[in-house]
Amino acid sequence: MTDPNIILIALLMPALTALIVSRLDALPDMRDGVSILGALATFGAVLLTLQAFLEGTPLSITLFEVMPGLTLNFTLEPLGMVFATVASGLWIITAIYSVGYMRGAGEKNQTRFYICFALAITGALGIAFAGNLFTLFIFYEMLTVVTYPLVAHKQTPEARAGARTYISILLGTSIAFFLTAIIWTWSLTGTLEFTPGGILSGHISPVFTGVLLALFAFGVGKAALMPFHRWLPAAMVAPTPVSALLHAVAVVKAGVFTLLKIGIYIFGIGLLSRTGASEWLMWLAAASILISSIIALNQDNLKARLAYSTISQLAYVTLGLALANQMGVIGGALQIMTHALGKVTLFMAAGAIYVATHKTHVSELDGLGRQMPFTFAAFTIAALSIIGLPPLGGAWTKWYLMLSSAEAGHQVLIVVLMISSLLNVAYLLPISARGFFYPPSRQRGYDMSTEKLPPVKMAEAPWFCVVPLCITALGCIVLFFTIGDLYEFLLRIPLLPLEGVTP
Repeated sequence: MTDPNIILIALLMPALTALIVSRLDALPDMRDGVSILGALATFGAVLLTLQAFLEGTPLSITLFEVMPGLTLNFTLEPLGMVFATVASGLWIITAIYSVGYMRGAGEKNQTRFYICFALAITGALGIAFAGNLFTLFIFYEMLTVVTYPLVAHKQTPEARAGARTYISILLGTSIAFFLTAIIWTWSLTGTLEFTPGGILSGHISPVFTGVLLALFAFGVGKAALMPFHRWLPAAMVAPTPVSALLHAVAVVKAGVFTLLKIGIYIFGIGLLSRTGASEWLMWLAAASILISSIIALNQDNLKARLAYSTISQLAYVTLGLALANQMGVIGGALQIMTHALGKVTLFMAAGAIYVATHKTHVSELDGLGRQMPFTFAAFTIAALSIIGLPPLGGAWTKWYLMLSSAEAGHQVLIVVLMISSLLNVAYLLPISARGFFYPPSRQRGYDMSTEKLPPVKMAEAPWFCVVPLCITALGCIVLFFTIGDLYEFLLRIPLLPLEGVTP
């Protein structure tokens, strides 16, 4: 399909789903079915845009002009196609999972949940297809607003406090830094269009390039770059499907995607490489990788441990951008995909454990792997992908980031990535070990080396919870073997021609 309106169809499909769902509060079976069908239809529309892009059809559509040179515009480009495909594809999985979780956990206000979830996908797709900074900013803020009710969903004092932290940090960083950076960019260049090679070269000095990059880096709060990361652990009071949305499907991926897109199409990788303006960001990302991993080690709450893990893993994308070369960009883009599949699996597993047992802490998981073998097996596969072990997709992310670090002459960052993998092992694999190898009740005097574990009856969460996480765990394996096609696709990201970028 070569009609540029297919972009609008993809954007409107989740919004239409939200509208229909709002009319079906009294018919929960139909409401849940419409949510799943809407996810399938949205993914189908995104695949049509992907097909058009692969065929070389330049699709772009402008809805209206706010003022000369400032339009609401949507355009297809490689990085946006990656994000749109990941977000819309994982919406299908999380929509199915949400049916099992929300009913199994007896959550209230389910209709509102499905409405806001669908609108969040609209926001994510608007960010993915944005043709300029103005359009991206509008949908970026929309995503913040429509996910606020999801974070506050339980309506407990803890949920309200977490939601306040969430909205205050994300809106605060946007207004104070992101909007300032956008206005500054407009004043320097007279345009906000995403342009291959960037728009800032020749308009700004090296020193101020670094300052402007800092405004963007800290203004895009959804990237959870330290020290503006507290909203992410605070948001873990939300139901697990919301955590999956925040960590894998839309929110944090929208943050690091935005940073990567700004680096490529506003600054230009060549400009960052020549001026060294991203050098400081490289070391901040490295620090975030290690510090958040160390904090994760000390979290007994399972979702909190996974939240700090996400902060660390997001910094991989920021590091890829800051390295300012082609391998770094490819590694960062791959991380958006591989982390999405791995982390959504981990969070869905945590939710399945909660639905089946109401346990939320790592110290409570002893023996549950034998009771919930599918859930814990999927968790282990996803954990190994996050760690970066082959044959799992996450291995390629670290490989390309290590190549990028060597190319940039920063061998110490290779050591950082290796230490990060060891820390991943330390805070993720003990969860699987507790589940599979510890007895259900660790009594005084129990000798694991000589005594056999008592038989345990299998008691998984509802299959609407279990099947989706098994599918995404399988996806972690499939990603490893499809790297060739993905690499070729990511080479389409326009980094050249600008001196200072090594192909």
